[in-house]
Amino acid sequence: MAKFEIITIGGAVRDITFFTNQGKIFATPEDLTAQKMLAFEYGAKIKINEAHSTLGGGAANTAVSFSRLGFKTASIIRVGKDEDGKHVINKLKKERVNCQLVQVDNKTRTGFSFILAVDKKDREHIAFVYRGANENLIFDPKKVNNLQANWLYLTSFSGSHWLKEMKNFFEFAKKQNIKVAWNPGILQLQAGKKILSTFLENTTALILNKDEAIELVLSGMKVGRRNPHYLNRPIYLLNILKDWGPKIVVVTEDKNGAWAYDGKKMYHQKAKKVKVVNTTGVGDAFGSSFIAGLIKNKGDVITSLKWGMANSAAILGKMGSQTGLLTLKELEKDL
Repeated sequence: MAKFEIITIGGAVRDITFFTNQGKIFATPEDLTAQKMLAFEYGAKIKINEAHSTLGGGAANTAVSFSRLGFKTASIIRVGKDEDGKHVINKLKKERVNCQLVQVDNKTRTGFSFILAVDKKDREHIAFVYRGANENLIFDPKKVNNLQANWLYLTSFSGSHWLKEMKNFFEFAKKQNIKVAWNPGILQLQAGKKILSTFLENTTALILNKDEAIELVLSGMKVGRRNPHYLNRPIYLLNILKDWGPKIVVVTEDKNGAWAYDGKKMYHQKAKKVKVVNTTGVGDAFGSSFIAGLIKNKGDVITSLKWGMANSAAILGKMGSQTGLLTLKELEKDL
């Protein structure tokens, strides 16, 4: 089996995106893990202004990103034996992503997400996700004895057995001396620090947005010690999460850019100002490009943050979570 520079692991879905201007956004600052809400009139028929169908999912998005940036990439995902599954595999192959580790589920269809966005300037969205075949993703160490890689990039895990599969991936990485970049999904964040502690201690780079970081930090704090003022500050979150074991912690905050901490120095990179067309897949573009920058630039954190910001800005300007991803030549030109 060939050696890969990076293997992405996690979800692959069909994204169905709708834009409307009939939703109402309102602030809920009292809820630290859900500080904004989107509402619609109950029982109403909502007019859709735009509709798009694209491919997405954390592992698929990051695989395409790494491949375009010149890395020898493979992806461990699970799709259904259906047309959407074929589209996912064909797209990855077209992007020069190795698909020998892709799993095809004969009983469950390919996952999909219904993405609803309010037609405003920032075009922020919410996603209703059907995991489908993603929930049956497995990792059998016996079948990958000869698998070699420098990095694993873990995205969202779903399904009732996600914890078992996570343990298998981390144990394999540790045994093979493979570095792990990790962007936890909803189920992992809900599990909290106690269950995730061993994984965090063996993570090379932990990448979260601010809301995700707050949720994870809250899971490890006593109720009486929670301070909303400090929890809204990325620097505070970085310090806490770094103490939990990762070698590098990265926290993104939309228009305010991104922060990183390696235990020695705190880094910050401003977001690029661009016309926002789409916000789906921005986190995947940032995370994969940050790791790509870390590898190519021999651990230079600030340059890696710039790579992340450049590619996430490119995604914001195009529809779909993969369309705007830059090649290495385009990214270096954009810096």
